[in-house]
Amino acid sequence: MKSFDTCVKLGQADCDPNNMWLQIPFLCGHEPACWEVGNKWALEEAKRNLQRHYLLVGVTEEIPEFILTLQAILPRFFRGAYDIFMHNNKSHLRQTTQKVDPLPETIEKIQKSQVWKMENDFYNFAHAYFHNIKKRLINASIQDVNQRFMYEKIRPK
Repeated sequence: MKSFDTCVKLGQADCDPNNMWLQIPFLCGHEPACWEVGNKWALEEAKRNLQRHYLLVGVTEEIPEFILTLQAILPRFFRGAYDIFMHNNKSHLRQTTQKVDPLPETIEKIQKSQVWKMENDFYNFAHAYFHNIKKRLINASIQDVNQRFMYEKIRPK
């Protein structure tokens, strides 16, 4: 089995940074420009589409928070989803058994590519957008709790 480091070092197609052009075209749409590797318009279109057309987009490393947020936004559909996700008998499938971190020089080489920079820009945008929605939702929930009681001044006659 070949390591990712070896693949990058040898410049093989499986590890070509251009093959990382994944999230941007997926969220950009069907325009041919969306699939042009490194297209800046595609990056901006993906950001616009994320805001306009998706209720919520989460990030892999925050799946539990994503599910909790879905439960809060759509309780009829996702009631109990968090407990099922956290306590089902398939949770072991979410664990990588033999994870080997790439060498620093491999990471540096990948991070120099334009595609990685653009995909990372999109990831950071989606991550911040998710946190913004989650924060607004939490604040809205707190305000809802506070709004259950209306206090009015009553003047004695």
